[in-house]
Amino acid sequence: MKKLIFCFILFIGAVFIYRITEKDIGKELDSFNNVKVFFNEFPTKSLERNLSKEGYNLGLKYQCVEFMKRYYYEYYDHQMPDSYGHAKDFYNLTLKDGEYNTKRDLIQFSNPSLVKPQLGDIIIFKPFIFNPYGHVAIISDIQEDSMEIIQQNVWKKTREKIKLNYEKGQWVIDSKRIVGRLSKEEI
Repeated sequence: MKKLIFCFILFIGAVFIYRITEKDIGKELDSFNNVKVFFNEFPTKSLERNLSKEGYNLGLKYQCVEFMKRYYYEYYDHQMPDSYGHAKDFYNLTLKDGEYNTKRDLIQFSNPSLVKPQLGDIIIFKPFIFNPYGHVAIISDIQEDSMEIIQQNVWKKTREKIKLNYEKGQWVIDSKRIVGRLSKEEI
């Protein structure tokens, strides 16, 4: 009987939490350079595709890729030649540090890199067991020994600080999950 009551309370709690978060989907959580970050309820939730007025694919609403591509579209007026793919697909493993990524029309840098990360760079996270699609974020602040990223589709934590080190002539973003970054800046 205790197990049945516990399961019932757990079920009612889950329904209550779902209803609270469901009405928050699409709620503005943050912004960077007037480009908004929206709430998606749950990281694996997928909604309809978001297209620009001209029909450019920005991605699935409120996913991390959608924010990153919408940011580059709205702030830089940048359209990627290949507008599709999961977060992990934005980093081309065959390119070397500082080479041009033709699919994204951006310069690609590895982690570590000879070039220091810049404000507005796209950070690409590797997939892992709980997220096989990877993750992307934008650098929203850069300091000598740290950087801040802004991201969408990570519950309600939109900003995160990450340590930045200069070691043996290279800049290291101190996260084993970060494979590299894309930038409008050239070497």
